[in-house]
Amino acid sequence: MADVLRSLNLLETLKESIEKNNISDIKDAMEDMLISRLNIAIAGDRNAEKATFINSLRGLSQEDEGAAHSPSSAAPAELAVFPNPIHPDFRLWDLPSISSDPTFEAEGYIERFKVMRYNAIIITFTESPSVNSVAVWREVRSLQKETVYFVLLASVKDTEKTLEVKKAKSLEVLKAEGVPLPKVFLVQPTALEKLDFLKFLEVMRGDLPEIRAHALLLALPTFSNSLVTQKKDAFKALVWAAASLSGGVSAIPVPLVASMVDATVAVRILTKAQISLCLDDESLQRLARQRGLDPARLKALRTCALSVEVSKSEVKRRLAEAEKETSTATTRLVELAMPRHARSVSRSFTVMLQALNTAIDDMGADAEKVVTMITGEGQ
Repeated sequence: MADVLRSLNLLETLKESIEKNNISDIKDAMEDMLISRLNIAIAGDRNAEKATFINSLRGLSQEDEGAAHSPSSAAPAELAVFPNPIHPDFRLWDLPSISSDPTFEAEGYIERFKVMRYNAIIITFTESPSVNSVAVWREVRSLQKETVYFVLLASVKDTEKTLEVKKAKSLEVLKAEGVPLPKVFLVQPTALEKLDFLKFLEVMRGDLPEIRAHALLLALPTFSNSLVTQKKDAFKALVWAAASLSGGVSAIPVPLVASMVDATVAVRILTKAQISLCLDDESLQRLARQRGLDPARLKALRTCALSVEVSKSEVKRRLAEAEKETSTATTRLVELAMPRHARSVSRSFTVMLQALNTAIDDMGADAEKVVTMITGEGQ
């Protein structure tokens, strides 16, 4: 529900921008969501669990090009950056291990590795947080940055019981170090749909600025049906923004679908949706490698043409079809939801909204089938 409300809040923000004639704000919001400019730092010992976590956040396995490895190829005191192969502006930064030396200075570590420039900082460990890692957390928080988190990474040897013991011990350490209301998120690096990762994602998105939270959601691989739903809601907010911009709603309205819809923009949005929902060939091949499945089985689940290929001809076909099907009643509902001065183009707006939202629903249905196959979710 929180994620649905977040999408609705974004939609209300976009509508307010239209009312105030702040078209540039809508354009900036749309570009931010499409480009996904995000930098997340991951601090902690460079071990197999951390490397796998970095790979899973980018939808990669250890065999994929550009994957993180253990031992790390970076020098112990050097940063290592891992861009997302299909969302290049979403970058994960592997920060060097936090020293256990009693003379360690958190302020020096933060300054040396420019920790404050990242959108979020994740402090990882496999047993319990060290005193020095807590010092880093405390120093970051003292500089008025809220997006810093403790994540306990499960190892292949861990059982449900050992993980419970480790989490309890970690919370005790944080309490002993004076951390108020301590939180530790338990994450299975090889399967993010398990344990606490979805809860962690919800908390992190709640702490990030709204647009950044949506950008993070769209850049992550799709490994849960709840993520499919959240991504669909985010794209529908994006469609609303694109429809508003297409015909220059704030200017003189021209009641023609062609003036409201720039097919190139529509293709761009749906291409982003295809990639974000992990429906493109490359993403499905990576998913198959991760889960030990035949790529052909995943590809065969795609029944929507746009899940296979986003083409301008298919987008135009859907727009033409929506034009024929749009009813007066539907148009009236959209009129009530639009700024007063833009209602004369409500039919064109409705056609745009109906065509692209239906496309996103169809692609989302394919994504849910893929998730069910790779995780067994819903079975």
